[in-house]
Amino acid sequence: MANCILGSNRALVGGAVLAVLLLFSASLSGQTNALALASNLAGAGPDRPAVVPPRFVITPFGYFHPSCVIRIDTGETLLGDGRVKHANGSVDASAPACRYPHYTRAGVTVPADWRQEKVAREPLIRGWLESVQAITDTWYGGITATWTVPPEPPINDFQTIFFFPGFEDTINNLSIVQPVLQWYWPGPWTLASWNCCIAGTVMESRPVKASPGDTIYGAVVPMCKKGSGYCPDWKIVSENQTTGRKTAIRKAALEGQVWNWAFGAVLEVYGVKQCDDFPANNSVVFHVQLFDQNRNLIADPGWAGVPAPPDATPDCGYGLDVTTTRETLVY
Repeated sequence: MANCILGSNRALVGGAVLAVLLLFSASLSGQTNALALASNLAGAGPDRPAVVPPRFVITPFGYFHPSCVIRIDTGETLLGDGRVKHANGSVDASAPACRYPHYTRAGVTVPADWRQEKVAREPLIRGWLESVQAITDTWYGGITATWTVPPEPPINDFQTIFFFPGFEDTINNLSIVQPVLQWYWPGPWTLASWNCCIAGTVMESRPVKASPGDTIYGAVVPMCKKGSGYCPDWKIVSENQTTGRKTAIRKAALEGQVWNWAFGAVLEVYGVKQCDDFPANNSVVFHVQLFDQNRNLIADPGWAGVPAPPDATPDCGYGLDVTTTRETLVY
């Protein structure tokens, strides 16, 4: 049953993931304070689909206009309805709404008022390449993962690489929440928490640096008391345990979603033209813990591997090694 659901939904739901973007200063109308636009993202690059404008940027969710990628800074909280509570205590009058369409990895145009279930995705290497997933009939009570930062790619082809775990809702596909290790040319590795895409807007926490060999901890955890049932408030944590630096989004916007679709490990890439565009090793191992709706550790989550498409180019010997707690992405 899980494999059937995963297959049908993966064709419909994009993965949830940047080259140098000029710092863009603007404010959104109707907001109490000016929201900070993320400035560390990669430009769409020369290998983008022809329909994607050159000013757009790469995110873990496809190509977005820069004004639709919002930074959630230290001391700020993303409220459940998509508004931002700022460090000074003020709260935006309304949630930011993107005024531009965005584009899937295959170049499919998605209106600003999108719903993911209506958007077909092509199994191209531009986007999610391989993943380990699980689905429950109820909901999950949290996910944590640790993994090691791989070496930097030996070749710079303006590629973008993302590694992450995370959650989605299989039915109400409004958004995805994920702690992400990311590499944009010319490096270095950075770490950030992401929440996309209520009202077509992407929320990113302030990135922190990571170096090859550092231990990364990523988590999506509820902020409600244990035993309270359905929790509308969640925190996305991205931490470099080697340096002690962390970055997070508190109260990720849900709009009634339940996290019944878990990703134990995902590799997402853009702009890969040759095998040396990947990190200079051959795999990343995620050590994952998944919790049920009562926040008890699930001994066997029933992880299922979703391999790279057989026609993925370049062919770099992709593969998966899936166990109950150890998920390996091979490239």
